[in-house]
Amino acid sequence: MANYVLVHAAWHSGDTLHGVASLIRAKGHDVHTPTTKGNRPGDSKTIGLSEAIDSIVEYLEQTGIEDAILVGHSFGGMVITGVADRVLHRIRRLVYWNAFVPNDGESLFDMDAPQQAAALEALAAERNDGGFMLPFPFYRESLFNDGDLEAAQKAYNMLNLQPIKTFRDKISLSTNPADMQVGKSYINCTEDRVLPHRYRWHPRLSEKLGLFRLIQIPGSHEIGFTHPNRIARAIIEAGRD
Repeated sequence: MANYVLVHAAWHSGDTLHGVASLIRAKGHDVHTPTTKGNRPGDSKTIGLSEAIDSIVEYLEQTGIEDAILVGHSFGGMVITGVADRVLHRIRRLVYWNAFVPNDGESLFDMDAPQQAAALEALAAERNDGGFMLPFPFYRESLFNDGDLEAAQKAYNMLNLQPIKTFRDKISLSTNPADMQVGKSYINCTEDRVLPHRYRWHPRLSEKLGLFRLIQIPGSHEIGFTHPNRIARAIIEAGRD
């Protein structure tokens, strides 16, 4: 039995990973799906990246989890990198699932396409409360492109406002991911269209891990909703010794 801690993507929560988690548990593993600070009910949308990272560090410490396989999806890659820098002794392997891989001093926006970052900033400016939401057409075509319309709408209705500071803030690391003394894996869903093609996830971001295991599977960014069995198997393969 392995201890998996799944860290969700932006706009998501731990609840959105329950389907994938149940499939991993069915294989005999222990699985946790915490929600980062900023995405919990009632959380302020002025929360920044360091607070989101701190919330998962606190979760690991309060639950006493050791030997964790820490999985980060998309924005969750920012979080698990910061967590590993803080409590590497609690982690057995880092698994990045179509996730951002930051070096010290980088923000998520630094790794996004400039035109896309500008569009997200504009969405946040419209609200002026610290949070922002993806428009459904973008979600449907870029994140949920391998599922039907009804399923996409149901999944979209589960999302919540994301604090824009979590995308703007530059991470502070004592060690960059390539130099972290821990096993690393990258799961690349080949139909993921969140980033423009020339800003692809792999190998542009995955190569920042240094030595790592690559798992490639067909699927969109929201494969956790569209093909949960497929991503559950990939997470187990990515997390094995």
